[in-house]
Amino acid sequence: MIETFIPGHAQVWVYLAASPLFWLTVTLLAFLAADRISMACGRHPAVNLVALSAAIVIILLKATGTSYQTYFAGAQFIHFLLGPATVALAIPLYRNFEQVKKSALPICGALLVGSFTAIASAVLIAKALGASRELAASLAPKSVTAPIAMGLSERIGGAPFLTVALVIATGILGAILLTPLMKLLRIGDSAAIGMAAGVGAHGIGTARAFHIDSTAGAFAGIAMGLNGALTSVILPLLAPWLGL
Repeated sequence: MIETFIPGHAQVWVYLAASPLFWLTVTLLAFLAADRISMACGRHPAVNLVALSAAIVIILLKATGTSYQTYFAGAQFIHFLLGPATVALAIPLYRNFEQVKKSALPICGALLVGSFTAIASAVLIAKALGASRELAASLAPKSVTAPIAMGLSERIGGAPFLTVALVIATGILGAILLTPLMKLLRIGDSAAIGMAAGVGAHGIGTARAFHIDSTAGAFAGIAMGLNGALTSVILPLLAPWLGL
């Protein structure tokens, strides 16, 4: 009976794994499982949704021997939704527009300092530790969203796919450290927390900011968008001065 069951079971698995909806469903279930774990832990910053979801999916891909190309063919609809999700950040921004407008000067100041610091600190620390020019260039745009970071990395001589990994790591680390660091520095202003999240940890940090409150999320959203635009302008100009 076992001998007849195994081949049939294998055929079912081959059929499911080849179905576009299978890996989309797996991704959604992984996120829901990560969300339940996060809720059970009281939304502790160390229990990061993105890191947990990614770990579950990676374990499943490794265990089943499934290639990334096969996975992405099924889960690419979620990738498509990144665009609408980014546009949807305008909703809390609109709701908090008066507060954002009143804070225009601090926003511009924080954006300039944060963007420059994110670039310069990453490159200079990496070089001080003996990193190659390519690695330093790959690190430079780590604090902006992945599509922008990849283009900038390629332009200044970095490795785009290495940059993607560094962008994700930066976002997860930023989301984990956001609330403990703000408490340590005794910063309780939602706008300031949101700006720090958006400038330092792009979309993943912005998602964490929304767990704090809508004001933090709104400021994180505008910070993420403006930081991406500003970094696109200043990074190519700073690259020669930083030895890239």
